Amino acid sequence: MALNTSADAPLPVGEVSRLIGGWIDRLGFVWVEGQITQLSRRPGAGVVFMTLRDPSHDISVGVTCFRQVYEAVADVVSEGARVVLLAKPEWYAPRGQLSLRATEIRPVGIGELLARLEQLKRSLGTEGLFAVERKKPLPFLPHRVGLVCGRASAAERDVLENARRRWPHVRFEVRNVAVQGVHAVTQVVQAVKELDALPDVDVIIVTRGGGSVEDLLPFSDEQLIRAVAACATPVVSAIGHEPDSPLLDLVADLRASTPTDAAKKVVPDVGEELERVQQLRDRALRHVRGLLEREERGLAHALARPSMEHPHRMVDEREHEVEALVARSRRVLGHLLDRADSELAHTRARVLSLSPAATLERGYAVLQRTDGAVVRSPDEVAVGDELRARVSEGEFAVRVSE
Repeated sequence: MALNTSADAPLPVGEVSRLIGGWIDRLGFVWVEGQITQLSRRPGAGVVFMTLRDPSHDISVGVTCFRQVYEAVADVVSEGARVVLLAKPEWYAPRGQLSLRATEIRPVGIGELLARLEQLKRSLGTEGLFAVERKKPLPFLPHRVGLVCGRASAAERDVLENARRRWPHVRFEVRNVAVQGVHAVTQVVQAVKELDALPDVDVIIVTRGGGSVEDLLPFSDEQLIRAVAACATPVVSAIGHEPDSPLLDLVADLRASTPTDAAKKVVPDVGEELERVQQLRDRALRHVRGLLEREERGLAHALARPSMEHPHRMVDEREHEVEALVARSRRVLGHLLDRADSELAHTRARVLSLSPAATLERGYAVLQRTDGAVVRSPDEVAVGDELRARVSEGEFAVRVSE
């Protein structure tokens, strides 16, 4: 229930701590899951002290239990093991400290761990974190490669040596972290976020060597999966060996079976690339040569044609044809002109025979009055009329006297 407090009537710290203890006492016994990070078994002591940590939220709480409670599971439970406790939360009011008093300890078995991982896998898959559409392509030649690995580990050595053997000038930004244990998740997540924030890092490799299912649990942690899914930089997962498949493999943009395989997939081999360039050059050269040879054959075939081999033959043949046509045209035109000349001569002769001038040439004359009318009868003139007489060689004036 709510407390009635104010600035004028505050509660002392001790009273607040006492009230918190009362509320916690009402919780009763609860089942708690976590990972044992510190374990203290003093010789002769009847109580065992340990620290239980939640790797996903980076929270720890002290646990105490009677020695016989721990001895029941001492063969299978040690530091780093995941356990389930039946414990009563207790509040130590003088120091304001929460602790758990365990009455039963149960180790989390492999089968149960795998079942929980499968449930987490389905849950994250439903959110779409493993969708293919989210995968980002890797750059062909990264300027700088981010590497998250254990300190002085074989995985780090494999990645660096194989990458530099393939491309000597490749640069790495290495973050050495804990790759198993209680601090692995926090350190790996922090390293991934730091590398993702660097603008010159083009791809991030998260790697470690093989191990048991428990050793690889940090790479199936939900906090790490969500951090990788939120990265803007492509992430390559190279955890364990080929059979190992933590959830990081599903959310990563590319899965590598081993650290060596990660180096091969991220960094191109300069020798292979040079060989590929040479192959492309040879292929292009063969193609150009084939094209030139084909065109040369076509040109030779065209030059072998009679029209190209003896180009003047066609002109000579056409010249003879033109000369024959011109001669034929001249003959036809001459015939036409001769025929027209003959017809014109006959027509002229007929015209001349019918012309009045021909009659005048035979000694006849034509009399015309002053108005130009031809006199055809003596009755058409009178004595004294002026007439004009037209003869073959010209004309002259006459007067009618009688």
